[in-house]
Amino acid sequence: MGRLYYGNSTDAIVVDDRELAHLKMVAMTKLRRSEGFSVSFSAADAGRSSIWVHCAIPLRFDFDSAESIRLDPAYVNELAQAAASAMGIVIDLDAAPAVDAKPALAVVA
Repeated sequence: MGRLYYGNSTDAIVVDDRELAHLKMVAMTKLRRSEGFSVSFSAADAGRSSIWVHCAIPLRFDFDSAESIRLDPAYVNELAQAAASAMGIVIDLDAAPAVDAKPALAVVA
């Protein structure tokens, strides 16, 4: 499990390493272009929270695994399209992806 640190908070959002790697790719691409976007995290025991990702706000990705994670180009594209939408990216923290499975992307209204 990886950790996403947002802003100056020392509290981390815990996300599966594979999901976090895909999110990182999209975030870095969007931020390089100075494009902000929203990411929402949902979990059965914690409800749902959202952040606005912007190049002026510190963002750090920490991975438990030292190995590179193979990215699924189709899933990166799916996340990029979600990031460009009014809904933004929604990540289900309860979904436990299989080793070779595409990470779960929830669509929540």
